[in-house]
Amino acid sequence: MDHGQVQLTIERRHHSSARRRAMAQDDSGSVELAETSSTALEHPADHERPGDPGTAIILQDAPVNPGFPAHRPRVGDTDPKQNRRTERTVFTLFYLSIAGSVWAIAAYLAFPIESGNLHDIRISTLFIGLGMVLALLGIGIGAVHWAKALMADHEGIDIRHPVRGSDETRERSIEIFEEANEESGFGRRTLIRNSLIGALVAFPLPAVVLFRGLAPQNVDPVKELKHTMWAKGTRLTKDPTGLPIKASDVTLGSVFHVIPDGLNDREDALEQKATAAVLLMRLKPEDLHVSPDRKDWNYHGIVAYSKICTHVGCPVALYEQQTHHLLCPCHQSQFDITHEARVIFGPAGRPLPQLPITVDDEGYLVARSDFHEPVGPSFWERNS
Repeated sequence: MDHGQVQLTIERRHHSSARRRAMAQDDSGSVELAETSSTALEHPADHERPGDPGTAIILQDAPVNPGFPAHRPRVGDTDPKQNRRTERTVFTLFYLSIAGSVWAIAAYLAFPIESGNLHDIRISTLFIGLGMVLALLGIGIGAVHWAKALMADHEGIDIRHPVRGSDETRERSIEIFEEANEESGFGRRTLIRNSLIGALVAFPLPAVVLFRGLAPQNVDPVKELKHTMWAKGTRLTKDPTGLPIKASDVTLGSVFHVIPDGLNDREDALEQKATAAVLLMRLKPEDLHVSPDRKDWNYHGIVAYSKICTHVGCPVALYEQQTHHLLCPCHQSQFDITHEARVIFGPAGRPLPQLPITVDDEGYLVARSDFHEPVGPSFWERNS
């Protein structure tokens, strides 16, 4: 290194040190700056880049809370007429909700579905659905409009505490609830409050009325569910074609959705199918664990079980070929076909009822009898 280069290096170091000292104070000399790199002073040769005086943190650079934006009053806050108009809109929506609930109940009574006709079912479903939609939308839109247009409109901060508050804090929380009641107008706007309560009371009524239609009417549900279309000699047919099934058609690992022969010709086909639907599978005979009283209920490993889940009546339609498990997709109940469809998982309370089967003279699969126990959900009272 010649004399000129040595002189240039010394000047650069001197200039860098002078800039560090100059930045140690602000213009008023009241704020100190903290250098974050001490190695820059000890090894200046590593930081010879021009304009690199080191890194400093200025305390005044901390983020500043911007606060809340300027409050913008709503039209109803400055116009009493608009406020009253909004109030009328809200309780009118709640009254529409009540009307929708009443409409749904009236539609259920005015459009019966006992005939089983598909047109009647569609009409009944349409008008009941419209009534329930109006009931729910009236409550929802009315509540949102009330909150946005009538309740107190101001910003606030809620500081959360990870542990139980003091008695003073708990007393303050009660005051906050009282303030919220005052700000919302729930206790003061009696017409809105009463119409909302009426809408909430009326909304569940259509569901209560509709639940009555889920049970057999004017008959004992035990007898209705204990007997199905299956009888001795009734052929097993494919759903929905109604074609009979031969034992030779059922291969290992296959599964058939089955209905009784003649079901498609009945006027009450939907009701009968809801209790008589069956799943048909074939396993190796040695894989079946059969009770002594059920030795003749299968035919060379072919077994038939009710398709109606014993939990709440959903269709059990998923068959796992490798494990021989039936799965109900509604609530995940699982049934083990190798052990007479016993429950191995889920909320179902009992095994699926088994349909005893055999073959006729032509090799078609037929029922030996009806089910020996009621099909469907276990919550029905089953004492004959």
